[in-house]
Amino acid sequence: MKTPSHLSGLRHLTAAASLTLLATVLTAADDALARDARATMEKATAFMRSISAGGGYLWRYSPDLKTRAGENEATPTQIWIQPPGTPSMGMVFLRAHEATGDARYLDAAKAAADALAVGQLESGGWDYLVDFDPKLGAAWYRKSDVGKVPAAEAVKRKNVSTFDDDNTQSAIRLLLAVADASKGANEPRDGRIREARDYALAKLLAAQRPNGGWPQRWTGVPVTAQEYPVQPARFPKTYPREHPKLNYNGYYTLNDNTHRDCVMTLLDAGKRLGRPEYRTAALKGGDFLILAQLPEPQPTWSQQYNAQLEPDWARAFEPPSVCSGESGGAMRLLIDLYLETGDEKYLEPLPRAIAWFKRSEISPGIWARMYEIGTNTPIYGDRDGKIKYRVEDLTPERQTGYSWKSAYGMPAVFSYYDEVKSAGRARILEKRKLAEAAAKTAKGRASRATALESRVRNAISSLDAQGRWLGSGGRKAGGQQITTGAFMMNMQVLADYLEAVK
Repeated sequence: MKTPSHLSGLRHLTAAASLTLLATVLTAADDALARDARATMEKATAFMRSISAGGGYLWRYSPDLKTRAGENEATPTQIWIQPPGTPSMGMVFLRAHEATGDARYLDAAKAAADALAVGQLESGGWDYLVDFDPKLGAAWYRKSDVGKVPAAEAVKRKNVSTFDDDNTQSAIRLLLAVADASKGANEPRDGRIREARDYALAKLLAAQRPNGGWPQRWTGVPVTAQEYPVQPARFPKTYPREHPKLNYNGYYTLNDNTHRDCVMTLLDAGKRLGRPEYRTAALKGGDFLILAQLPEPQPTWSQQYNAQLEPDWARAFEPPSVCSGESGGAMRLLIDLYLETGDEKYLEPLPRAIAWFKRSEISPGIWARMYEIGTNTPIYGDRDGKIKYRVEDLTPERQTGYSWKSAYGMPAVFSYYDEVKSAGRARILEKRKLAEAAAKTAKGRASRATALESRVRNAISSLDAQGRWLGSGGRKAGGQQITTGAFMMNMQVLADYLEAVK
């Protein structure tokens, strides 16, 4: 007859065996899902590479591949630079390589980076697209054309590096990352990638204005402090009330995070390459934001400034103004630079800007995108180049084609500033370090894997038989499309999961 103690022991053994069996079953399930995730990534990557041009990508493709587009319609020989184009695709391939160690993904990333090297302009950066058609591609003056194309012909070609829309900056970051991931490799394209990286960075430094800002677009010709003086931002005494149709390519631009992307790219370069001049230039970009803060009673920032650091017109629907979204981006970057350096000067502009925001709400937690200089009245723009005072006075296309009223992420910016001020730099950095370490523990990785599982299963099941993720092509393309956005989102999820279950 078994005693109670024997029965208790058996129950413990049975429970332990059950837990072991459950762990075995869960591990087998995890292994099966991981295998499916790897197979899905491989199939999707093979398909996308089959439709690439010269190693690069557009934004979307019709399922029959008869129509292709970046921001605009494109041809089969063209690739797009602006995210979510070729640099973005290259970065997700690198992420897949990092998570899996599979050399196929590094090869795909190198192919994308090499496409950028081939399309690099003599001015050091990139246009929105690269065309690999020999005849059509001759419309651009590329770095590889130097010494091969007569000067009289070169001046007729397009040679404008675009910093708007994270165009040139995203390309540089991919070159930096790919060169870093393939250190020691010496095949011809590795040399081209490193050469393009170094040339692009040198030109990004040359494009920086004396006060630390950058133009929206650059022809490769440096400017002087006489043309672009180093002085604080100011309001213009007068300005045209209708769009003057001037070329604003040389204007300092905060719109679309143009300035932030330059600063963050140079910080990345400084850390990867150990070159102090890149960090110095990035911090000079922070000094520009201090100069660019407008004076009271509107101590914020503008979308774009002329050479005198005055708010000025850009597109017909972008009049001189103080701007909520761009100001929020400037404030966040200044906080980031304080955490990067510990220099309090980067925080000094924020209390004044926050006070302006708190007195300029148009409803609780909502701001206009643009406020009129002097009156602080919300203003709006249209393609007729005239300033409007009501959204209802805009054409239907402009009412919906631009963000005119929003929170613009400002509550999060205010919270970020308050947290940094109250906790202090050392505590914030330590908190981030601990969170990063915790995420790498077995418990952290298991938690991450569990959180991702449903998205992983969706990514696997939604890939079609040809290896395509189909989704909405957006306003410009009706119906289902093959999009780089969908590819990158799903590949990121799968890579994150595989890293978590290693």
